[in-house]
Amino acid sequence: MSPESEAAKFFDSFAEAFDNIYGGKRNFLMQWLDRRFRSDMFIRFALTFKAFGDLGDKTVLDIGCGSGPYVVEALNRGASHMTVVDPAPNMLDLVRKRLERTRLANRCSLVMGSFPGVDLKAHDYVIVMGVMDYVADASAFLAALHPLVKLSAVVSFPSKHWFRTPLRKFRYRLRRCPVYFYDGTEIRALCSAAGFNEIRIQKIPGAGMDYHVCLRS
Repeated sequence: MSPESEAAKFFDSFAEAFDNIYGGKRNFLMQWLDRRFRSDMFIRFALTFKAFGDLGDKTVLDIGCGSGPYVVEALNRGASHMTVVDPAPNMLDLVRKRLERTRLANRCSLVMGSFPGVDLKAHDYVIVMGVMDYVADASAFLAALHPLVKLSAVVSFPSKHWFRTPLRKFRYRLRRCPVYFYDGTEIRALCSAAGFNEIRIQKIPGAGMDYHVCLRS
């Protein structure tokens, strides 16, 4: 089984628990721990929509959409249509439930599969959050991403850290889910080789210390 398939299998089983983190459905202590040790998830959410600005009448593609926290937000901000992709059926079921609670479902298409192994059209904006952690061939992934971006894309990359990186590798090895890490120089080289000319890399401080990367052709 490929690393991406292992990751999909893990997140399919983890879907409900993952959604609870974004949805603030956990008890007070767990919410505090999430904000303290998973702050990257919330910071990169805010940075993404700050980078995009006005989404009125724009199309958005969310690769590795998970339970869909970015989906409803983008549609509420005026996106004319969204396409969301995820290899985990349970994650897409949670996206459907999110959309059912709104009147926005007719503006969203759901695609099950692992990118780049799915057929997609170019969109104005592309979101790739929490995905590169599990991509074995980042070069091929970014090369396939480039032609899908009309205006800009936002991509998160996990950083290398002397303590957190080996600890996370060990935890995910127990789950049979490989993870990959990057530094700023590697990210810039990968994105440039994929054809992106404008590359803005922001390191998120504290906690997991993700990189939030904005890309334009």
